[in-house]
Order: sequence, then structure tokens, then C-alpha cells
Amino acid sequence: MSTSPSDASRQPEDRATPDALLHARTGTEVAPEDLVLAAGRDLSPENLDWARRRIEADGPAALDKLLP
Repeated sequence: MSTSPSDASRQPEDRATPDALLHARTGTEVAPEDLVLAAGRDLSPENLDWARRRIEADGPAALDKLLP
């Protein structure tokens, strides 16, 4: 069975997305809820307080530090 050029250029489904194509933010402000969910935590008052402190300390980069 031969492989057509279109089949050869297709990437396998299990291949990781290149870093250049990953985007953590859309240029908008980071909400505490965004940070909590990105960290894999539940939306609890304690976790929201944690996220607010991280955003105050690091600004929008707080989210970038959690994501690849």
C-alpha cells in the first residue's frame, strides 16, 4: 500500500502541540478564577484568595507561570 503525499504530511494525533502555537492568554486581564482553574484547583474561597495574592504579586504572568 502506497502513501500519498497528503497522508505523509499529516501529523499523528498523539503529537504534542509546538510551544509556538500554545497561548496562555488573549491579552485580557487574568481573573482569579482563571488562575485557580489553570492550577487544577477547586473554586473555593481559599483558592480564590490564593489566586488573588499570586496575581497581585506577579500580575498576568501568574497564569503564564502555571501553563507551559
